[in-house]
Amino acid sequence: MAITTPARPQPAREHTPIPTGSRSKERSPAALIFLMLLWLSLFIAFATLVALIVTTFVEGAGRLDIGLLTEYPSSRPDEAGARPAILGSLWVIGTTAILAIPLGIAAAVHLEEFADKRHWFNKFIEVNIQNLSAIPSIIYGMLAIGTLALIGVGNKNIVIGGALALALLILPVIIISTREALRSVPRELRHGSLALGSTELQTAWRITLPSSIPGIATGTILALSRALGEAAPLLLLGALVFISFDPNGLMSGFTTMPIQIYGWTNAPQAGFHELAAATSILLVAILLVMNALAIVIRNRYQRRW
Repeated sequence: MAITTPARPQPAREHTPIPTGSRSKERSPAALIFLMLLWLSLFIAFATLVALIVTTFVEGAGRLDIGLLTEYPSSRPDEAGARPAILGSLWVIGTTAILAIPLGIAAAVHLEEFADKRHWFNKFIEVNIQNLSAIPSIIYGMLAIGTLALIGVGNKNIVIGGALALALLILPVIIISTREALRSVPRELRHGSLALGSTELQTAWRITLPSSIPGIATGTILALSRALGEAAPLLLLGALVFISFDPNGLMSGFTTMPIQIYGWTNAPQAGFHELAAATSILLVAILLVMNALAIVIRNRYQRRW
């Protein structure tokens, strides 16, 4: 007959009190001074932005007419317009989207769903993607010049050259935002798809990507809005400040709204400054519409898991 010994009672665990030093540090004079300086700097930055927008609107409101959209640049401010710059921005941003969006989404899906995150090469790629997102935009202009020179393109001031520079600029942003959107999809959906017999590629194509479209669309639109306001890499490529024709293809010369604004602000006549202010208002309005579209897509189609 087996003899069982009674279990020894376990001693009650002592509950250590949670230290309250962190709460007292948050209310210390140094923390309050830092918080006040932080809010003050935020207020100064916001007030400066509002003052710039109001000043620009007051200066350029008189030139917000149909002529700004339909007329070509001219030596006379009263007859000048920004039609080639608007069309050039559409050409360059459209080509940038075609170059960057599929490649960025494909790279993000590979790195997040299929690549071995423990392999040194994939770690090297991830570190470089994080670093590339913080590089100044003019570096991408230099990279585009070198790429066009390697393939034997003589004239760098073409739509495809500007789109290449801007695509390199926003590619890391698209990859990072797409990966974050893919991570927001629960792993249970992937496991359920695999349990039903789907392959990893079918799961990524039919389950993961459709579920992460709101985050991908938001990040992509914000990246394109950043590219729309860039001028430094395009100026490095030799983008024209004054053109009197519409761009009509990938190999056509071009200018964009930021470059046109830059050219008019350097002119001595006050009329060109009004044109620059009016074009700035138009550019800000387009950027606000793009950002609002990103917010609407995120709020309307985002899923709560």
